[in-house]
Amino acid sequence: MTEVADRAASGTTPAGFGNAGTPAVDVAALGELLLGRWADVRRAARELAGRPEVHKIEGLTHTEHRKRVFAQLGYLVENNAVHRAFPARLGGSDDHGGNIAGFEELVTADPSLQIKAGVQWGLFGSAVLHLGTAGHHDKWLPGIMSLEIPGCFAMTETGHGSDVASIATTATYDEDAQEFVIHTPFRAAWKDYIGNAANDGLAAVVFAQLVTRNVNHGVHAFYVPLRDPQSKEFLPGIGGEDDGVKGGLNGIDNGRLHFSNVRIPRTNLLDRYGSVSPDGEYFSPISSPGRRFFTMLGTLVQGRVSLDGAAVAASKIALKTAIRYASERRQFTSSSPVEEEVLLDYQRHQRRLFTRLATTYAAAFAHEQLLEKFDDVFSGKQDTDAGRQDLETLAAALKPLSTWHALDTLQECREACGGAGFLIENRFASLRSDLDVYATFEGDNTVLLQLVAKRLLADYAKEFRSVDFGVLARFVASQAADVALHRTGLRQVAQFVADNGSVQKAALALRDEEGQRTLLTDRVQSMVAEVGSALKGANKLPQHQAAALFNHHQDDLIDAARAHAELLQWEAFTEALASVKDPGTLQVLTWLRDLFGLSLIETHLSWYLMNGRLSMQRGRTVGAYINRLLVKIRPHALDLVDAFGYGPEHLRAAIASGAEQERQDEARDYFQAQRASGSIPVEEKHLPALKR
Repeated sequence: MTEVADRAASGTTPAGFGNAGTPAVDVAALGELLLGRWADVRRAARELAGRPEVHKIEGLTHTEHRKRVFAQLGYLVENNAVHRAFPARLGGSDDHGGNIAGFEELVTADPSLQIKAGVQWGLFGSAVLHLGTAGHHDKWLPGIMSLEIPGCFAMTETGHGSDVASIATTATYDEDAQEFVIHTPFRAAWKDYIGNAANDGLAAVVFAQLVTRNVNHGVHAFYVPLRDPQSKEFLPGIGGEDDGVKGGLNGIDNGRLHFSNVRIPRTNLLDRYGSVSPDGEYFSPISSPGRRFFTMLGTLVQGRVSLDGAAVAASKIALKTAIRYASERRQFTSSSPVEEEVLLDYQRHQRRLFTRLATTYAAAFAHEQLLEKFDDVFSGKQDTDAGRQDLETLAAALKPLSTWHALDTLQECREACGGAGFLIENRFASLRSDLDVYATFEGDNTVLLQLVAKRLLADYAKEFRSVDFGVLARFVASQAADVALHRTGLRQVAQFVADNGSVQKAALALRDEEGQRTLLTDRVQSMVAEVGSALKGANKLPQHQAAALFNHHQDDLIDAARAHAELLQWEAFTEALASVKDPGTLQVLTWLRDLFGLSLIETHLSWYLMNGRLSMQRGRTVGAYINRLLVKIRPHALDLVDAFGYGPEHLRAAIASGAEQERQDEARDYFQAQRASGSIPVEEKHLPALKR
């Protein structure tokens, strides 16, 4: 960053800079960087998502929308868009990362289609693939892949959402019949909010407590036929209800399912991690029930990974629409008596949009790292217990931030476009209603952050088991890059401040990369250390006292987990800068990264002030630094959103079509002609006082 600035000041114009020494963005190269490892897959998926055949038609009834989306699933099959993750021997390509990269692009066509496809192939199909064995694959995957067997992923119950371990549906083994008996013992045990359950599902992967020889071996997955393929009526013992109209995603037939002593063959147990012999003996390659449970659920982490990417894609669509409109729309003659101001030149408008643009870039780079980690695990390159734990933690950290950010961005972009933003034709309201549920399914965001917090505490305990808190209170991670490298919590991260250094001194360079890293990392470390100290010895207390103590610090823990996820995003952005070769693009992206980092510091400024990490005087400069960055980023705003790579067929927003520019040009020409001819009326306020 300093070298680039020095060369610009010296009058030499390096590649990537304009004649005046101002940086220029290489949009094509930046677009390739954003496409990531699976660039070709993303391009193909975007081409498909741009076709009218898969677009959402606004105004349909929920029944019409459901029929359209189900038909679109067949269109995806015909165009080979959904089988990348399945085995090559069955017609797939064993490409797990590419599968997610292509799948998440469907959100630009219709979020209902994306999620419906996710239910069929990302949940139902993946459960058979990852929890079943070869016999299950051969028997059911071909039909699942071809859509001959539309299916459900029946995990969530009315009475237990994120607490999967406590679900009440049972699968009791009958040794004499060699069958499992699936049963929902009371209303709260009904499977609820299940995609494909209301109409289309012919079968389901049902999660239930496996009981054999009067021993409960915990939650396992079972393949259960639901409906007769011809009549589409429920099979005996199975019933259900339609969830009806929802706040969004009404192209999906969510419903409820219940089972009254429904019998299935013993072989319908998806038995990769737990099996039952004909005489009822249970066996698992994982002896620990807790580890077995988390391993089974971990195989389904791709839902969280894909939602993270889809939320980023939706944020990109919203920002490209809003920033393009703001670059054309004019309002108020604040600096000229005759020329109205472009909205994007107003500082507050820049604050609203550019800070969210910076966060979207950070989230995009972090998602690419998550996707690579996912592919490493599921391809077998790093399929270890530690690798899966790291993947689960990373997905649980990033999915909440990206989905909350998407909802916030869609709302802010809607408001920034005024009344036009509220029109359904410009898609903000539609996308926001469809994405609303992203914050609570595939893991409620707050619950996921609690999972991350527990991992942070575990890593804290491993790292500092023999260190007293008086020392811990002074530590700061001077090599926070390890956080991004290991994708976990505090393990191999913490280092103590040297005698001649401190967080306060490092904070003197807020605009400096290391200064930002120090502040962001120290916040995570200190928050975890404080809660870790408070919870020390909790495992020795009676259960109710330990639970009360944990609950007393729950909010602090979740705040620490969120701070950790923000740090991961900042690190991902910073690592991405290292791969940018064009100096102009590097300069602009560095400004954008700094805007992201300083915005985080500004958001949490009270913490930095109260904990002595920043002085009051230094704290006052954060906002001023941000405002200077807004001015620098302004000339490059359109390039930054154009690099997202989405065309009119993806935006499908009237205000991003150029129509606003035509209206503004027409109005300007009209008034210029009036002034030139002298026919424009004189405004009353300009009349001499005596004539009023």
